[in-house]
Amino acid sequence: MAEIAATRPASTVLLLRDGTTSAEIEIFMMVRHHQIEFNSGALVFPGGSVDKNDNEIAANPALYSGGEGLDADALGFRIAGVRETFEESGILLARPKGSSELVDAKRADALALAHRSALNEGKITFQTILTDNGLVLALDALVPYAHWITPEGMPKRFDTWFFLAAAPPEQLGAHDGKESTDSIWVSAREALAGGESGRFKLPFPTTRNLIRLGKQPNVAAALEDSKGMSIVTVMPVMTKTATGRQLRIPKEAGYDGEVFDVGAMG
Repeated sequence: MAEIAATRPASTVLLLRDGTTSAEIEIFMMVRHHQIEFNSGALVFPGGSVDKNDNEIAANPALYSGGEGLDADALGFRIAGVRETFEESGILLARPKGSSELVDAKRADALALAHRSALNEGKITFQTILTDNGLVLALDALVPYAHWITPEGMPKRFDTWFFLAAAPPEQLGAHDGKESTDSIWVSAREALAGGESGRFKLPFPTTRNLIRLGKQPNVAAALEDSKGMSIVTVMPVMTKTATGRQLRIPKEAGYDGEVFDVGAMG
């Protein structure tokens, strides 16, 4: 029997803003580079693995606010979410030390210009950026939304927390041009329609979370609803049928079903 691959802790952030041209919520999404090993070419939310430096930041409460009552693992997931969001979109969920306001767009852009490439290349740590610039991570800006674990049997597996966050005003975001080749603000409806038409390649968890988010009328409602939500961990179980593949997930996870057809066998 093949050995089950261990899971790697990871975070994903759904950055939200109220629609600029319609009454729908818009989400910041990126197209993964086709040469990336995981989810190549897919339309995804910013995110990635929790790293050693995230856990080092977690051990230094002077570098974040809003972490009250969270254990080291929970802190690591949130810190990774803020870091990955900055690395992949340039949007920074942080406050100047002593301020209740998030960093403004001008400062966030300047920080991204100065440090984003070096951070992505491992030449500087996120902790150094925060310390040198007098910044405190706004962990309270993240609202837990979902918890997915890659199915057993997959060669690369992640234990991923999804968070919602209202994008700071005027911080528009942009892909890095390396891991991601494009980025858009898109409504859940548009993204799902693109998945149906073949314009976008949408991973299964992305599709399910877009459908759920698309039911919310605005950002404030989405955040408020999530704050009271009981989160059920989802680890899909794949089965082969005569016509293709099916994924089974817990019905109580709130994704409008339990069994989903995910296409013909390749």
